[in-house]
Amino acid sequence: MFYVVSYDISDDRVRYKVAKVLKAYGVRVQKSVFECPDLTEKRFLKMKDRLEALIDFTTDSVRYYRQCRGCLAECEVSGAGELPATTKFSVV
Repeated sequence: MFYVVSYDISDDRVRYKVAKVLKAYGVRVQKSVFECPDLTEKRFLKMKDRLEALIDFTTDSVRYYRQCRGCLAECEVSGAGELPATTKFSVV
């Protein structure tokens, strides 16, 4: 599944650690937004657990947006940037 993950973290050190975790799962498309393609449920839950271990639940937030292939096909970009990469494959 494809996820868009955004965050609002108040502490610089924690924000850096959150970005580092997300870089292992996806690609940064804006300062606090990552696209994470092809995550299995298991990998998503592991990523979420790692992030939740870092953040302060009283001041920080992380949002996870699950995107289906149909939604990705409807994605539009204005200005600089590229559309999300979707993996195309054939079963032989």
